[in-house]
Amino acid sequence: MILTVLSNKGGSGKSTSAVHLAAYFQMLAPTLLLDGDQTRNALAWSQRGPGLPFKVAPIDQAAMLARSHTHVVIDTGQRLGAEDLKAAADGCDWLVIPAVPSALDVDSTGQTVRALQELGHTRFCVLLTKVAADSTHEVNELRALLSSMKVRTVKASIPRFKAFERAAGAGQLVQDMADRNGVRGWAAYQEAGKEIQKWARQK
Repeated sequence: MILTVLSNKGGSGKSTSAVHLAAYFQMLAPTLLLDGDQTRNALAWSQRGPGLPFKVAPIDQAAMLARSHTHVVIDTGQRLGAEDLKAAADGCDWLVIPAVPSALDVDSTGQTVRALQELGHTRFCVLLTKVAADSTHEVNELRALLSSMKVRTVKASIPRFKAFERAAGAGQLVQDMADRNGVRGWAAYQEAGKEIQKWARQK
């Protein structure tokens, strides 16, 4: 399965989601994470500390490496044009859009969703990320908007925890940090991964 994680706005948790969704799929079968973002955040993450339990490589190595992996997760660049967006959606089995429940991010998420719908794509979902404990109102508003647009939204939300930032700095997965919130953050990504996997299997 090829899973693409895409967001046109920085700070959405895109690379964090790509890394931890790759970790989820690695539990099921060999998984490759391809870093297609110019910032190379996912690649840098993998090169710190003890490393990650799956292969991470620049996207230009896709042809050579993808054949030896059951699952491929792609971390895309930001600010994709219409052609790039179409190519990203056409080139995967399922697309995940991370979205932070805040006013500025909602506008960006809505634009991306509408662009995909105009292209005729339906095999995508929105994953709420960096959800603060006091953002219930914003979460409900975003979920209501996405529901009105008939967009699939992952039930599990990814909480805003410092453990994710520390994990990136240490070159580890969040569940490997000595932090109780790391376990909670990983549990959220596991639940998200299960739901995304179920949708991606549907024809």
